[in-house]
Amino acid sequence: MSSSLDVFKLTDDDAMKFLVCESHIGTKKMDYQMEHYVWKRRSDGIHIINIRKTWEKLLFAARAIAAIENPSDVVVVSAQPYAQRAVLKFAAHIGATPIVGRFTPGSLTNQIQKNFKEPRLLVVSDPQLDHQAVREASYVNTPVIAVANTDSPLKFVDIAIPANNKQKHSVGLIWWLLAREVLLLRGKISRQTGFVVDDKLIMPDLYFFRDPQEQEKEGTEGEAEADITVKEGGWGATGGMDTMGGDFPGVQAEPVKLDFEVPHITDWAAASSDWNAAPAEQQPPQAQQMVVPPQPTAQAPSAVPPSAIAPPQSAAVAPPPPQPIQQHQPMPTQVKLENGLKIGIFIWLMVLMMPPF
Repeated sequence: MSSSLDVFKLTDDDAMKFLVCESHIGTKKMDYQMEHYVWKRRSDGIHIINIRKTWEKLLFAARAIAAIENPSDVVVVSAQPYAQRAVLKFAAHIGATPIVGRFTPGSLTNQIQKNFKEPRLLVVSDPQLDHQAVREASYVNTPVIAVANTDSPLKFVDIAIPANNKQKHSVGLIWWLLAREVLLLRGKISRQTGFVVDDKLIMPDLYFFRDPQEQEKEGTEGEAEADITVKEGGWGATGGMDTMGGDFPGVQAEPVKLDFEVPHITDWAAASSDWNAAPAEQQPPQAQQMVVPPQPTAQAPSAVPPSAIAPPQSAAVAPPPPQPIQQHQPMPTQVKLENGLKIGIFIWLMVLMMPPF
């Protein structure tokens, strides 16, 4: 297929990209429908994909995408985290409609749904993870293009691109090549200019998945380097004033003596009309007079002997009379219950003693 025109032949540069990104590395399992895309099986059980057939199916898929008049009628779906960045970049470059993350069931079949779509072509990153979208596309007769690994099922898949869809570099490279070939078939770029969009060269690493933690780490390192650069080239750098002209003669600054002594103040109530006024002179401390407590005076003995004074006696309190013990009186309700119980037992015994009929 690709040998008919030289412009569509697999170049050494593209073949090297396939090998470097490990797009030819499959899995240990192999679906029977993917058997004719496998070149050989290694000693460790890994199946190797034929990259020439990968290139031919990639060109076939690009021709199918370029044949759609309205680019927004092409829907690209990916639930795989490694492929979501590549899918978004692919949709932005060719004008397709992306659906990343969870695919809402009924997006292609339920017309009353808010996100209902009627695509003319569906492209998925993994037919195994995106099985819901593939099955709904089969209900509405929408062609499906899928990037399939050696263990991927090809049920309801019309065009399969055999490649490694489980490695982030391989997934990014496949979507980058597919976008480049679509734009080449539309006539927006050429082989000589390369993949250039809006005067910007698009490299394959733009489609690669990036860990958010690594991006935050790189941003922190960049801010630290910027702070170091500012400190080295700022006012604190030595020799910064030497670069100025000779119009400013050097002047030696005179040291300023600071007096940190605080006068001792004893009278805080002294009036002061000015803050700069000198503190009031301190008076020498006067001798404190000794205060002698008065001596207790001797009292005359009383004429009444102490034995005559009787201590106060508390009034005798008579104990309360004993209360009579009240006998327990049965309640009327209790009497009625006891009488009813006796009557019930009597009737029951009479019934038992009656002869049978």
